[in-house]
Amino acid sequence: MAKESDFPDVIKNLPEADLHFPGVQGWIFQGKSNQVGFFDIAPLGDVEEHAHGAQWGIVLEGEMELTISGVKRTYRKGAVYNIPSGAPHSGKFPTHMRSLEFFEDKDRYKLRAKQK
Repeated sequence: MAKESDFPDVIKNLPEADLHFPGVQGWIFQGKSNQVGFFDIAPLGDVEEHAHGAQWGIVLEGEMELTISGVKRTYRKGAVYNIPSGAPHSGKFPTHMRSLEFFEDKDRYKLRAKQK
C-alpha cells in the first residue's frame, strides 16, 4: 500500500534514473535541453564532492546537508537550493528525503533500461 509520502504513479511511471547509490530512486522528466528529477533518498550518509551544470531543487520531505562552494547549510521540507553551474558541492543525507530537482544538463542522469 502506498504511503502518503510516496510519489504518485504519474511520477513513478516516468523513466527511472540509472543511479548507483543504494536506497536512492529517481524518476526523470526528460526535456530537449534539461532534466527534471523526482528523487526518493534513504538516509545514505555522504555524497562526495562533484560538479556539473546548474541545479535547482526543493526539499519535499526530510532534510539534507549541502556544502556548495565551501558553504555548508541544512535544508528541510520547503527549502529551496540553487547550485550554480560548475560549483563544487557535496551532500549528507541523515534522514529519508524526497526532492524535486531541475538540472541544466540534458544528460545529467542516464535513464535505466526498461525491465521486460
